[in-house]
Amino acid sequence: MSANFEYDLVVIGAGSGGVRLARMSAQKGARVAVIESRYLGGTCVNVGCVPKKLFVYGSRVGEDLEDAAGYGWNIPDDNIQFDWPTLVANKNSEIHRLNGIYKTMLENAGVTIIEGTARLEDAQTVVVGERRISAAHITVATGSWPVVPDIPGKEHMVTSNDMFYLPQLPREAVILGGGYIAVEFAGILAGLGVKTTLIYRGDLFLRGFDEDVREFTAGEIRKKGIDLRFNVNIDSVTPDGAHYKVALSDGSTLSTGLVMAATGRRALTDGLGLEALGVEMTKSGHIAVDSHFQTSVPSITALGDVIGTPQLTPVALAQGMVLSRRLFGDGEGEMDYSAIATAVFCHPNIGTVGPIESEARERYGRLRIYRSEFKPMRHTLSGRDERSMMKLIVDDASDKVVAAHMVGPDAGEILQGLSVAIKAGATKAVFDSTVGIHPTSAEEFVTMREPHSVG
Repeated sequence: MSANFEYDLVVIGAGSGGVRLARMSAQKGARVAVIESRYLGGTCVNVGCVPKKLFVYGSRVGEDLEDAAGYGWNIPDDNIQFDWPTLVANKNSEIHRLNGIYKTMLENAGVTIIEGTARLEDAQTVVVGERRISAAHITVATGSWPVVPDIPGKEHMVTSNDMFYLPQLPREAVILGGGYIAVEFAGILAGLGVKTTLIYRGDLFLRGFDEDVREFTAGEIRKKGIDLRFNVNIDSVTPDGAHYKVALSDGSTLSTGLVMAATGRRALTDGLGLEALGVEMTKSGHIAVDSHFQTSVPSITALGDVIGTPQLTPVALAQGMVLSRRLFGDGEGEMDYSAIATAVFCHPNIGTVGPIESEARERYGRLRIYRSEFKPMRHTLSGRDERSMMKLIVDDASDKVVAAHMVGPDAGEILQGLSVAIKAGATKAVFDSTVGIHPTSAEEFVTMREPHSVG
């Protein structure tokens, strides 16, 4: 702590990582301020994980109603109506509630909240409007922002930020991209009755996920009526009356009411003045930091999406706690990026923890692969043609389960528990000796006995 500065720590950005760092540091006795130009809670709370998951829930209700017939429920089709403005308004109310919770958490911890756009004047001075704020430490936690590809008509494309506030749903939609955001919104729109086409320039979407997961998910998503078009790109978007004409690289065209770009996110560092202070940046445009989140300027640190680590809320939260200990605690602790579980909330869900098969083979050599595919019990009566897939990757030499991958209902919920076992170093023998919960899909992970492949 230093009396030479107004604050011991100024955090630029009130997203998940920034808020956690600010709260933990203030509770350790530091004088802390958070500067935010948009909304408390950052991307996750406002235009990311939280509202997206609410939309996912909403988009699944239609299928639930259809499935009800197999269980004896008679729900006439002409009585089923969906109102998009109601979903958006209820989502907005929940986000407003969460914004208030974040504000209360910060204030109760003794953190000063400063609204406005920050600019670094020097290594220990932040300017917000006419106010100059001095700090012993400055942390940049400004997150990321959607990227729109530079194609003719890009001004007619919307991003994930815009999707949460659409005034009305279109009848048809085209989504450009192959990452989890593109796949999730394709599922949301299709589930709400929108004729949806997903365009991706590569051979198969969800690059970086296990190959079995990618292929299986593509098959299941097509069953939902989503038109998947791979090895093709958008050349231009042109207004066509009340619609848009989308010209594709294969020479075909689409007429649609909405074109969404889900083509990645960039580090949000605009106007901060980092380069002028000598803060090094990576080739990808992220802030370069060491393992302790230290930039090339001693008084400036950074965390979260802005440094290019996995763009996951729990990662930013963990980084905030590690950095707080480094700055105002015992100075110990390292961020561990191994075996981070994640989920894609498409239909059906994807859950994954640990390396994909190709990476595991490079790392461990000889593997035992266990794989199971089946119809979830729920659909034995619903009649829906939906299947689940589960996969375990085992290091043959040590018998340790090094990865688990799943496509199916509640995959994220199931993989969270498995991630603890994998993080703890559980062997396949431990999995085999675990008594399953019956009847559940999750029990399949402890009943797979015969390897799908060895080598």
